[in-house]
Amino acid sequence: MEFKISKELIKELEQLILNKDDQQLEVLLNDMHHADIAEVLDELDFDEATYIFKVLDSEKTAEILLELEDDLRENILSRLSPKEIAEELDELETNDAADIIGELSKEKKAEVISELQDVEHAKDIVELLRYAEDTAGGIMHKELVKVNENWNVLTCVKEMRIQAENISRVHSIYVVDDEDRLKGRLSLKDLLTTSTRTNINDVYIRKLNSVNVDTEDVEVARIMQKYDLEAIPVVDELGRLVGRITIDDIIDVIKDEADQDYQLAAGISQDVEADDSILDLTKARLPWLVLALLGGFITVKVLGLFEGAMLEHGKLFFFTPLIAAMAGNVGVQSSAIIVQGLANDTLSGSLFNRLIKEVSLSLLNGLILALILFLGSHFLLNVEIIIGVIVTIALVSVIIIASLIGTFVPLLLHKFGIDPALATGPFITTSNDICGILIYFSIAKLILGF
Repeated sequence: MEFKISKELIKELEQLILNKDDQQLEVLLNDMHHADIAEVLDELDFDEATYIFKVLDSEKTAEILLELEDDLRENILSRLSPKEIAEELDELETNDAADIIGELSKEKKAEVISELQDVEHAKDIVELLRYAEDTAGGIMHKELVKVNENWNVLTCVKEMRIQAENISRVHSIYVVDDEDRLKGRLSLKDLLTTSTRTNINDVYIRKLNSVNVDTEDVEVARIMQKYDLEAIPVVDELGRLVGRITIDDIIDVIKDEADQDYQLAAGISQDVEADDSILDLTKARLPWLVLALLGGFITVKVLGLFEGAMLEHGKLFFFTPLIAAMAGNVGVQSSAIIVQGLANDTLSGSLFNRLIKEVSLSLLNGLILALILFLGSHFLLNVEIIIGVIVTIALVSVIIIASLIGTFVPLLLHKFGIDPALATGPFITTSNDICGILIYFSIAKLILGF
């Protein structure tokens, strides 16, 4: 059953903190999952959350740290000594510990590392800190099980038992040579059903997906998704096995990437959250709002070019919002499909074929919508037939042009290394609004001659 925070629980915790009843606090919280405790701490003020954090043992609080909201974790870490932080990190796997240390100041980072009890653990953390956060090296675990290709099965099992003591989950058994270069993986089934005297070199699987330490995290996510992997090994420039990436790390990458793309599509230029300051939220939103405002000015200017038509053919202007809206909607639909295809690496064929397909699709949709619009404007709005013809021709033209823009722009952005998700936001909407209105009144002027 999913955990739910209640007002009664919060009041009980606040009272226990007030009474400094540490024993009862431990009894109440020790049976709760660390993610649930983190959710509870987010509901308390900083002082109360820090008090509870210090009451619980480091084996529990280390996992809680990873689940806390960024501002609460930062506040709690600021109230812990380097030694106390080191005690938390000694309980975590290397990549999680590196993530926590990465949030500290340069001075405190050095102090915490010097307080770590496990020297090998400290070395692994320092190594991970050298890699960029958005690379395979930055998200990999150093903890893994590896065996030498020259061992027999009996030696292999003995070594695996030793290595597995410090690993929470064993996804794969990797095979390396004497230089630690990755050679393949070992099937647990083969290990259990093979004679103890058999050489590992005779039974391991040589076909294996791996990534380099500099591979971008989103590319790692794509590979693991494509081949349905629970874990993938990471190698350095010499092909030596240096770590592994597990599915839970990739879920975080996918979530972060989806959040970023969603914000870009909504016209938010920075990574922000609802609880961020007004200044941070303004900085993230304002650039695209300014762009939309400039687009509005351009639209007004375009309409001004056809001011004379307003006096002679006033009904033309009644359809302006409809044309602009359809242009924006079609452009967003087209760009969303392309952006999704680029993200999933499912786009195939040449750009020319892609554009031809989009034009055909737009023409079909445009003709259907134009017929509905023509009949509706004539029978429901009593619009003159000539105005209906202009609007329907313009609608088909606008839909085709908008779909081409929505297709071409994200592909162009992707080619120049810019996130194509930008093309699904105000950029496409604004540009298609302007093009749509310009096309609409140009066709009207051509037919009516004003």
